Amino acid sequence: MTDANTGLDIRVQAGTPTAAELAAVHAVLGAAVQELSDDSKRITETGPSRWERSQRSVRSPLPHGADTWRSFGA
Repeated sequence: MTDANTGLDIRVQAGTPTAAELAAVHAVLGAAVQELSDDSKRITETGPSRWERSQRSVRSPLPHGADTWRSFGA
């Protein structure tokens, strides 16, 4: 069973489904394919990715230079 509108090619491997059952399967799979197709077109994220937003510095940078590491006390 191939539909020209969605391009779905559904083949029954076992059993004898009724026309109503085939129509139901076709409708569900067609909707799922359409939803996936719409989602792939919709993903247009601008700015930093989720991965980049989740990254943060663990601590502030350590000071360096002359007279910055004299001792542990004040």
